[in-house]
Amino acid sequence: MQTEKTHHAEDEINLLDYVIVIMKWKRLIVGITLACMAVTAIAGLMLPKIYRAETRILPPQQNNAGTASQLLSQVGGGLSGLSGMLGTSQTDLYVGMLQSRTVLDNIIRRFDLRKLYDVKTSEDARKHLTNNINVQGDAKSNVVVISVEDRVPQRAADMANAFVEELKGMTKGLAVTEAAQRRFFFEEQLKETKEALIKAEERVKGFQEKTGALHVEEQVKAVIKNISELRAGIAAKEVEIKVLKTYSKANNPDLQKAEATLSGMKAELSKLESKHGTGNDPMMSTGRMPSVGTEYVRRLRDLKFNESLHDLLLKQYEAAKLDEARDAAVIQVIDRAVQPEKRAKPKRTAMVAIAGAVSFLLSIVLALLLDYRERVLRDPGNSERIVQLKKFSGIDAFRVLAMKRLPGKLDGYDHD
Repeated sequence: MQTEKTHHAEDEINLLDYVIVIMKWKRLIVGITLACMAVTAIAGLMLPKIYRAETRILPPQQNNAGTASQLLSQVGGGLSGLSGMLGTSQTDLYVGMLQSRTVLDNIIRRFDLRKLYDVKTSEDARKHLTNNINVQGDAKSNVVVISVEDRVPQRAADMANAFVEELKGMTKGLAVTEAAQRRFFFEEQLKETKEALIKAEERVKGFQEKTGALHVEEQVKAVIKNISELRAGIAAKEVEIKVLKTYSKANNPDLQKAEATLSGMKAELSKLESKHGTGNDPMMSTGRMPSVGTEYVRRLRDLKFNESLHDLLLKQYEAAKLDEARDAAVIQVIDRAVQPEKRAKPKRTAMVAIAGAVSFLLSIVLALLLDYRERVLRDPGNSERIVQLKKFSGIDAFRVLAMKRLPGKLDGYDHD
């Protein structure tokens, strides 16, 4: 029982044992730690200095109270929901635009970064540039921070400011703001409506040229008036002919002239009262009036519809342009990038501290291993285990082979 307690006490981990081991190997530990810190410090001194320049901008804010929004509310229906549909996070949008390929390529060309980064392709230059920039947006304040790192302080500041200039240039060509998106939407709708309006005008014009229907209502009034006058004239002319026949013969010129006139008047009346007819005569027959009038009304209604839609969309388009012009210049630069005075990298103090901490821990582990090795070698009971370990690990075979190839050089080799 006493023996088991003794073995149990020996198996317990005693913190003092580790302290003793550390103190025993303190020179090794301190040496390795100082050596690693010195090497890290030298490496830090050899690394190039990196400077970071920052600029802060405030993107245009979402404005739903614009002129076009008020007009949209008056229109109602599907267009009234357009404003809400177009609402997006402006901060995320501008962060994405700053990291777009178009902006990066413009910066690469502007500062000749392919030559500066010593790369052959624009894709490699973009990768280098992407690693040297950091664009972050604050969702609460909507402030976008653009950071650029470079070996030359002034160039880092110039590149950061160049990103803002490229962003402003991009916003002029894209429908970024809510007003710009509405302007783009109405512009596309206006193009389609204008084409439909032109086609409607052409259809009405072709129909008028084909049928002679210019103003159907006025034409109907004129035809009815002509029919009435012709009927009255025919009745009067028939009375006149009857009177002439009472005192003249058939070859009387006045009688013949009256009969010819009467015949012409009847022919004209027959033409106006006919149910058929073609051509573009404005004095169309009464038989053609229903079909011509109905088709004319349809085409005229289509023309009026496209005219009204065109006028409405034109007003929306002009209002959206006003809102866009008002929001276009609101990319505000809060802090313009200036030449940094201190380097951002390398952080030599932190590097040396981290290297010292890591090397200190590793050297302690190494000291524990070395101390364990000594204790194992000093224990006579481990001799047989060491022989078997060397046998199965191939250490003896390696030693024999080395002694054959390097005779005399391994005479003092440790045979433990």
